[in-house]
Amino acid sequence: MAKSIVVLSAIAMFLFAQVHAADPELVNDFAVPDGVDEGKLDGVFFTYTGLRGGAPSSTSGLGRKTVSVKDFPALNGMGLSLELLEFQPSSVNVPHTHPRGAELLFVVDGSLTVGTTDTNGKLYKNVLQKGDVFVFPKGLTHYQANFDKTNKAVAVSAFASSNAGTVSLPKNLFGSNVPDEVLTKAFKISADTLQQLKANNQN
Repeated sequence: MAKSIVVLSAIAMFLFAQVHAADPELVNDFAVPDGVDEGKLDGVFFTYTGLRGGAPSSTSGLGRKTVSVKDFPALNGMGLSLELLEFQPSSVNVPHTHPRGAELLFVVDGSLTVGTTDTNGKLYKNVLQKGDVFVFPKGLTHYQANFDKTNKAVAVSAFASSNAGTVSLPKNLFGSNVPDEVLTKAFKISADTLQQLKANNQN
């Protein structure tokens, strides 16, 4: 119990420190959606129940459920959002970035290997266990992986933005219309290898 309180306090402090740089500051207690009578709001408005069923499964083995202002209007102006991540055995959250907010990841169950690279290309990695927390600075490339071949892993990420955004590097590079010549020269790969990478990263 004490450990949970410490973790939640750390997350709260992290979000408080980041919020001023991520989203406009509220001038009222909270933002009321257009067309809604504030006098009729109750605790239901501040409650999100969409995580009760867990994260939806996917063919990649990584299930994710994002809680942003689009799904949870009470987050409007709060400068924060949330994501539930469920990693099946041997699954990976591929290298990606969040251009609009830092991420604080809390391992709920299992073990995750995580890493982030800075602008000089240095890799900072660690193996996290249940109860551990790792921070991914805003805009830096990072990944998470469950290398356990038997057990799943579950994590919750808090973002210092109501919409941190996600740029998946494989899909962004090989699933877009970047000219082939640029990619073959940048990665020093053959045209055949490039076409295979493109085929594997179509939406």
